[in-house]
Amino acid sequence: MQNKIGFNLLVWSAVVSDDMLPIMERLKTIGYDGIECSMGSDDPAAYKRIGEQAKDLGLEINPCLALGAEHNPVSDSAAVRQKAVDQLKWAIDRAFDMGSTVMCGPFHSAFATFTQKTPQPVEYERSAEVLREAGDYAAQGNVMLALEAINRFECYLCNTMEQLTGLVKLTAHPQVQAMYDTHHANLEEKGITDAIDLVAPVLQHVHISENDRGTPGEGHNPWDETFAALAKHGYKGWLTIEAFTRNDPDFANAINVWREYSPPWEIAEKGFTFINEMVEKHGL
Repeated sequence: MQNKIGFNLLVWSAVVSDDMLPIMERLKTIGYDGIECSMGSDDPAAYKRIGEQAKDLGLEINPCLALGAEHNPVSDSAAVRQKAVDQLKWAIDRAFDMGSTVMCGPFHSAFATFTQKTPQPVEYERSAEVLREAGDYAAQGNVMLALEAINRFECYLCNTMEQLTGLVKLTAHPQVQAMYDTHHANLEEKGITDAIDLVAPVLQHVHISENDRGTPGEGHNPWDETFAALAKHGYKGWLTIEAFTRNDPDFANAINVWREYSPPWEIAEKGFTFINEMVEKHGL
């Protein structure tokens, strides 16, 4: 089994639409095995269409989900936590509609929602309870939930692999596992190898993202260490590029992207070559 290489459509848009079809066609021509999409559309039919388009092109497709404060799994309000469950089930339905096998993202808690306190044990318990219910639902469609730890400026519950792995173990559901994002790890981890060693038993998905969110391989992320650690553990999941631009101003403003890092097609073309080179170099 070989690793599959994917590309997140966020460099063009956070909204799933038919406008993505020519982009998907070109990504297929470059050699990508699949794509990732943000869940910025409320139209269920849009997800079915893009799933069908991807299938016709021979591409797999997986969604990436973030939750807002109104759907916060760690809220002290039972009503809000129930809304989190409902929103996760809605997203899992869309993943099923697209034929996806993985739904990734920091949906253990609400994005950029802070309490001005450190994470509390009860918050991990609340998150685990929500995730267990979502895991039961996801199992019906064979969708793996891959939780993402993100940096301190966007989240407080899970910044590191230690926190994320702890939450996955607390949840104790086979359909709820972990992902690793090289951009966030560059900000939050003391050591890359140690972080990957820790998360490896529950690792299901990897985002390849440069330190500045531009073209992978053109920044200062420790790529040799990263790929060597993944190879040591025999990781065989997705290697999906996630990069950002200002092509979708609403999304860019929401995540504080104020400049262009690299042209989108440069990211896609050079990034694909770079990943293949690193995979071959490290025997991944």
